[in-house]
Amino acid sequence: MEKKQLIVLGAGPGGYAAAFQASNLGLDVTLIDPKPDPGGVCLFHGCIPTKALLHLARIKDETVHASEWGLDFSGVKVDIEKVRTWKESVVKQLTGGLGQLARSRKVKYMQGTATLTAKNRLMFSPAGNEDKKTESKKQEIEFENLIIATGATPNGLPDAPFDDNLIMDAEAALRLRDLPKKLLVVGAGYIGLEMSVIYKALGSDITIAEFMPDILPGVDQDLRDVFKKERKDLMDKTMFNTKVTSVSPKGKKLNVQFETQDGKKNSDTFDKVLVAIGGKPNTSGIGLGEADVDTDEKGFIKVDMVRRTSVEGIYAIGDVTGQPMLAHKASHEGRVAAEHIAGKKTAYEPKAIPAVVFTDPEIAWTGLTETEAKEQGIEYEVARFPWAASGRAVTLGVKNGLTKLIIDPKTDRLLGAAMAGKDAGSLVPEATLAIEMGAVARDLELTVHPHPTLSETIMEAAEVYYGHATHIHKRKK
Repeated sequence: MEKKQLIVLGAGPGGYAAAFQASNLGLDVTLIDPKPDPGGVCLFHGCIPTKALLHLARIKDETVHASEWGLDFSGVKVDIEKVRTWKESVVKQLTGGLGQLARSRKVKYMQGTATLTAKNRLMFSPAGNEDKKTESKKQEIEFENLIIATGATPNGLPDAPFDDNLIMDAEAALRLRDLPKKLLVVGAGYIGLEMSVIYKALGSDITIAEFMPDILPGVDQDLRDVFKKERKDLMDKTMFNTKVTSVSPKGKKLNVQFETQDGKKNSDTFDKVLVAIGGKPNTSGIGLGEADVDTDEKGFIKVDMVRRTSVEGIYAIGDVTGQPMLAHKASHEGRVAAEHIAGKKTAYEPKAIPAVVFTDPEIAWTGLTETEAKEQGIEYEVARFPWAASGRAVTLGVKNGLTKLIIDPKTDRLLGAAMAGKDAGSLVPEATLAIEMGAVARDLELTVHPHPTLSETIMEAAEVYYGHATHIHKRKK
């Protein structure tokens, strides 16, 4: 039986970050994944292709709005074949680069899947092993350490499973086989909104159905309001407090039945349906029971501060360990797990994990949100700076935007921050660093920011807190 020092199961952002860091620290590493190169869902059919298409959507939308500023781009057309080719070239470039990095670090890459058979063994099945003739190619491998990074799978609708064509998950939608004239998006979370923005820009007529009373459940209301003011083209055809009760074929289309929380029913016909209602961990079918690895009631793997599971030598990172399901959180966890296996003193204990919704406008936040502060009974003050008072925002044609800081009134320490507006995601790292460093609002106020930039809105929000913002007149209470 072949023996390995460290196996990383899953080569997404968490898995390959763990494998690369472990290799950097001198460990012998084997990385297992079904894809031909590292990257996982994020690079192959998630974060990266989505953001590539969102970039095109943003350009398309800006050409439309440019007529308000004196630039008229008439006859803007979408060539779906070229769009698809460009998107795939981005994916190929990045995943191929990761493959080269794995080889240069001497990480052994095995394309296929694996299932635990004991606390220190797994059965590897090479890709394409569905054929019985290749059954003999399976091999059992013994390991000293294992990092499970198998990710998550999208939730589907009851009685309406994904068919990769008419009823799509995000992966199928990103293939862009064709452009539906009329598309229903089920779910107004970040994936649902991002995909709605993409398909709207490409020419589809979008309807959104959301079970909750507003978009982006859990996100602060003032941030949602910025998006809704800017994207009335999407909000006008959004149904809240609504669930999909059935989806049935109607010729080459789909008939969808809806029901509101007060019992009202209606129906409509769509060319396709895109379902974006969260995900579940990929923990079933990988042998966790055979290895006695503990999971919680939702199927997520339980881990400690170094991402170690209930079994010595077995670690878990990323989406399989629970919320937040974010690529950068998985990468950080992966490096922590690798460092612990290598004997380093380490722990997973970030004070803040930033999140970004890459719509146009973007929404970003880090640390404690205002909603969480209220729910937890934490005393706080909010300092808001409207982008209407930002010179840079006005030059970009931004009509709505917001930067806000969540501050401890007793110590002035920054507890959280949030932004909504164009490129908001590029502002949130500064606030995250400030939280990690234990900065107070005065630190942000006294840090000289370049002018004119959107980053100034962070400084001016801190000035608002102290009652002397330069570009708005608002005294501290």
